[in-house]
Amino acid sequence: MYPNALNVYKNNSVNYASKEQLLLMLVDGAVKYSKQSKDAIEKKDIKKAHEYLTRTQDVFTELMISLDRGAGDWAENMFKIYDFIKSELAMINIKKDIERLDKIIPIIEDVQDTWHKAYQLSKNSNIG
Repeated sequence: MYPNALNVYKNNSVNYASKEQLLLMLVDGAVKYSKQSKDAIEKKDIKKAHEYLTRTQDVFTELMISLDRGAGDWAENMFKIYDFIKSELAMINIKKDIERLDKIIPIIEDVQDTWHKAYQLSKNSNIG
């Protein structure tokens, strides 16, 4: 009766999420896709590796576009980090370089942690 219930739920999650929640979904997706790309490279599935690496790059493109670069030095520094990650992902994708990917995944996870902590701080400061 509800074959696409999961898809409807996911669409509603995105459609009704706040700007901050969408950002968290993006960074969570970047971590997920980067890890899936590593798994695909290990399995020699070049097509899937490419797909997941480009998805991860797309996330960082979106993060770069949505960043308010006029918000101070921190914003400019985040932009540089995003740009570095995108460049590394492009090189990893060309060579399917798992060693380089192993070095970039912790940086992607750091970005994820940073945004999750910022979200929690903003939620906590809005309470009082």
